[in-house]
Amino acid sequence: MAEEHNIPKTYDPASVEKKWYQFWEKNKYFHAEPDPDRKPFTIVIPPPNITGQLHMGHALDNTLQDILIRWHRMMGDNTIWFPGYDHAGLATQIKVEEEIKKNEGLTRYDLGREEFVKRVWAWKEQYSNRIIDQLKCLGISCDWDRIRFTLDEGCSRAVREVFVSLYERGLIYRGTRITNWCVNCNTALSDIEVEHKDDAGHLWYIKYPIIGHEGEYLTIATTRPETIPGDTAVAVNPKDERYGKLVGEKIMLPIMNRVIPIIADDYVDTEFGTGAVKITPAHDPNDYEMSLRQNLEAIVVIDKDGIMTKESGRYEGQERYECRKNIVKDLDELGLLVKIEDCPHSVGHCQRCGEPIEALISTQWFVKMEPLLKAATDCVKDGRTQFVPERFTKNYLGWMENMHDWCISRQIWWGHRIPVWYCDDCGAEIASRTDMDKCPKCGGHVHQDEDALDTWFSSALWPFSIMGWPEKTDVLKQFYPTSVLVTGYDIIFFWVARMLIMGMEFMKDIPFDRVFIHGLVRDEQGRKMSKSLGNGIDPLQVIEQYGCDTLRFMLITGNTPGNDMRFYWSRLEATRNFANKIWNASRFALMNLEGYQADAKRAPYELADKWILSRMQDVAADVTTLLDKFELGEAGRTVYDFIWGEICDWYIELIKPRLYGKAGEEARATAQQVLVTVLTGAMKLLHPYMPFITEEIYQALPHDTESIMISAWPKADPALQDKAAEKGMEAIMNAIRSIREMRSQVNVNPGKKVPAILLVSDELTGVFRENAAYIHLLANVDDMELLPLTADKPENAMASVNAGVEVYLPLKALIDVEVETARLNKELAGLQKEMQRVSGKLQNQGFLAKAPKEVVEKEQAKAEEFAAKIKTIEERLAYLKTI
Repeated sequence: MAEEHNIPKTYDPASVEKKWYQFWEKNKYFHAEPDPDRKPFTIVIPPPNITGQLHMGHALDNTLQDILIRWHRMMGDNTIWFPGYDHAGLATQIKVEEEIKKNEGLTRYDLGREEFVKRVWAWKEQYSNRIIDQLKCLGISCDWDRIRFTLDEGCSRAVREVFVSLYERGLIYRGTRITNWCVNCNTALSDIEVEHKDDAGHLWYIKYPIIGHEGEYLTIATTRPETIPGDTAVAVNPKDERYGKLVGEKIMLPIMNRVIPIIADDYVDTEFGTGAVKITPAHDPNDYEMSLRQNLEAIVVIDKDGIMTKESGRYEGQERYECRKNIVKDLDELGLLVKIEDCPHSVGHCQRCGEPIEALISTQWFVKMEPLLKAATDCVKDGRTQFVPERFTKNYLGWMENMHDWCISRQIWWGHRIPVWYCDDCGAEIASRTDMDKCPKCGGHVHQDEDALDTWFSSALWPFSIMGWPEKTDVLKQFYPTSVLVTGYDIIFFWVARMLIMGMEFMKDIPFDRVFIHGLVRDEQGRKMSKSLGNGIDPLQVIEQYGCDTLRFMLITGNTPGNDMRFYWSRLEATRNFANKIWNASRFALMNLEGYQADAKRAPYELADKWILSRMQDVAADVTTLLDKFELGEAGRTVYDFIWGEICDWYIELIKPRLYGKAGEEARATAQQVLVTVLTGAMKLLHPYMPFITEEIYQALPHDTESIMISAWPKADPALQDKAAEKGMEAIMNAIRSIREMRSQVNVNPGKKVPAILLVSDELTGVFRENAAYIHLLANVDDMELLPLTADKPENAMASVNAGVEVYLPLKALIDVEVETARLNKELAGLQKEMQRVSGKLQNQGFLAKAPKEVVEKEQAKAEEFAAKIKTIEERLAYLKTI
């Protein structure tokens, strides 16, 4: 192939990536339509939030999905990857509020609900487009014609249908309960939106005066003195003999001077603190449950902004932690503070903003989970949906067994507004699939609930809402259930569980066959990437510097299912070297395809041809098996080893004489044909990992489809599998490796030819005799003698023993005795001089008496080292005299 038809000398990822992505999109290779005659393969993208740009975790997650999608597309499946993005209610609202406050000094309340929501939609338009562009830079092959948004018309209709359906069946209800409350985001949170972190914390021991027992106190221990104004009882365990006689007595609540009872409850831990605990029903979920059993009042002393209420007396208006300090100070002055102990304990924090959460009584909307759990549990137990790795099954089932009712209302404006209206005239509460302007019961004025739904409510419907449900579309019929969900272990409970629950409830079928779990991308020190640590890495910057293929391949080959991985820049460099190796090898191949014709008359295959074609079948089978088991990293490593370690390092080197025409045109045509076959096959196996460079090379090679991404996936051909050729070639390669290693050990000039003696088993003698040229070529051997394995071993020769072959290199041919002797004598003289200096020190009594022990020991160690080296050189010199 002439130089003008070859690929450029240097690989330029930027130009190649842009060109081929536009080509793929233009030709609609990502798009699929329902086809009942073809097996479907479906993935729905975990919709990224519209809160900003993608991070390295997105790069990993989407690359894993793209590999599976590209593989199945080449396998001939009716393959579709549904894209989209999530409105991310609370997270997005916080982002936009911050922007408005920073740029305009305004709050959402200053703007009003309608104007604020309008601003968030503008944000969405800006960042959703940016996210799509970023995904395209990663080479992601989603069907962009089917992009969805969790707040679009179709998804909104699905949300309303599910909400109203559950409401009508009594599975959604409005109730007043203790909920997790973020005073910063000013909204309720579900249990799994609370991250528990270890807090150094303290335990304050406080005396509560016992009424009617002058001078007697009941000492309690608490981690939250600021909630004392809300205490409505002190509880002890009924089995605790220390306090049995006090049950039923009254105590005076310090600071508030309010009388409260001493009660008994089995919940109290006798080992915690003093075994007597304060009960604050309005600010602790366990205390709240106890108050229901014991008929205790719940007094709210901290409001939704984290400020003390009027019920806290003189602390009203104080921030909660300021109040804590003041109460402790006042207790100390009253002589009621006994002591303060360090008490590390777990404290809940808002997942979004990191602020410590409050347990507050509030009226919220809930989904009754217990009736919905069985189907979503059974489908995993019976294997209809499988977790990969399997160990996550236990995590999932354990969490499902302990799931509470789901708090689905959020006190925010951005999101799916709760579709419930209240009549101002008759007081009716109506859930409706469509907007209402009057009461259907009395015709009176209605107003809609102010709250929005938890983001995860709409995300839970994603696998079927994205396909047009509640309409029974052809897309839904063909592509649901989806084939696999790819996601991180950190959102199994947020998202995966809820999709299984909703899928089983509304589709009466699983949403996905398998859940492929991956870990997090951490920095080189193993730390989670975060803004606070400043260790985040922008995937787009990496792509700009190294290219998309390099980033993708590095992320995947460093990944094992379910485990975290570390991002190493050194591995990125190594992967770029691999891309350059592929490029240079392909360029060499293309330069030597001049005159190539697929139907040209060819000479019979040589051993190297049979070997590489057989290995191609092995690799194709192995990679397919590994991909089917979701061992994507291992599959990628297998392709890497085949391309670099077998095609580049061995096959191309072995066929150079034939490519150069030294064995005739027919032999050249055979080498060309095999090279095209294995290089094309290797590019196909590599394509799901490195789509751009493989497309560029595929297009330059002789090819039979418009694009590599719609070419057929390589399948093992039994007719080309030749284990005898593999065994014979491996034996020859081992012999060549041995010769190269022995040459290196004695510093033989790479250009110098050396003789070799090979003792070969009867089984391998024919192979070595017929293919001796390979050893002459790649080991730079001139005279080579083949002897039976039982022959006498050569003397004065370096040796290497392999299975069925022993390799000997006569030393006299390798070494210039005179030059080597001179070199060793010079080295010996230098060592003897150093030895004399060290020995002088060690024989000097003054040095031994004054020098520190470690200095003396260091000199003794030097003496031993020099002595050993001198002995080795003297033995080597004695041996050289015998040659």
